[in-house]
Order: sequence, then structure tokens, then C-alpha cells
Amino acid sequence: MKKFGGKILFLDRGDINTDEIIPAKYLNENSREALRPFLLEDLKLGGFDAKKNIDGKAAVLTRANFGCGSSREHAPWALETNNINIVIAENFARIFRQNMYNCGMLAVELPAATINELFKEFAAADTSVSVDTKNAVLVFTAGTKEKKVSFKLDGFERQLVEAGGWVDYAQSHY
Repeated sequence: MKKFGGKILFLDRGDINTDEIIPAKYLNENSREALRPFLLEDLKLGGFDAKKNIDGKAAVLTRANFGCGSSREHAPWALETNNINIVIAENFARIFRQNMYNCGMLAVELPAATINELFKEFAAADTSVSVDTKNAVLVFTAGTKEKKVSFKLDGFERQLVEAGGWVDYAQSHY
């Protein structure tokens, strides 16, 4: 199972599409690692600089419809190769969400009100999240401030995450 949690990259915008996650011009790369330097290169968001803001982050907190656009697996791969294995959002594009779980990563959906509260309380601070997949709980911390949030992780998604993704799951079950 992958390691989940760590410092959070706050992306305060909805509808971040797969072309913004990893631009299409890099889809001819022959390894996942080759995608690493181009994560979020084309994201337009005030105050965000991919070259400065991604390093050291292990989680993303964002708004609605993350991963919309094309169905490419390259978007989760670009996150994963940058050591980001969890994205927390109001919701996800269906195929992107499934690609996350197929890669053994977490796509955690939280209500809009909870996302708003997390941005309000934590976005301006150096914030980390720890993840308890067994009990489906996120713990956000910034200094002495802490907030626990439950999330839904159904049986098959949990199995994919615990196995490390679809390929590892299939090898152990078929």
C-alpha cells in the first residue's frame, strides 16, 4: 500500500482538467517519471507557480470536478510520480476518479461545506493531512490546530488502495 498524507497543496479552483494536470504535449513520454517536471504546468491560478509550489507536497485539496476532460491515466501518474497519492475534492470526473483508484491512489470526496471550511481554516497555514484508510478518517493539522474528517471508502476501492492498484489487485485475485 502506498503512503498517504503529508503536506497539502491547496488549489482553490474547480474544474481543473486533465490537460492542466498534465499537458497533452507530454503524453508521448515513455515513462511515468518523465511526466514529473510537467505536473500542473498549464494550471492558471492566481499565486500558483508549479515550479515552486509542488515540491514537498503529498496531497491536494481542491474544489469540484477535479480531473475533468480526457480519460487519460497520465493525470494520476503525473501526481503519483510527484509523490502525491491523495486528492481531496468535492467531486471528481468519473474516469479520473477510477483511474486514481486503479493506480492505488485515493480520490476522497467531501461535501462542499467541508471543503470550504478546510480552505478557510487551513489554506493560509503550513498544513498536513494524515490518512487512516482503515477507519476512513483524515486528520488535518497546522501547528496546534487539528481537524478530523470522515470520508467514504467503499469495499472495492479499499481493496484497490490496499493492493497498490488494479494490476496488483488482479495479480493477487486471478
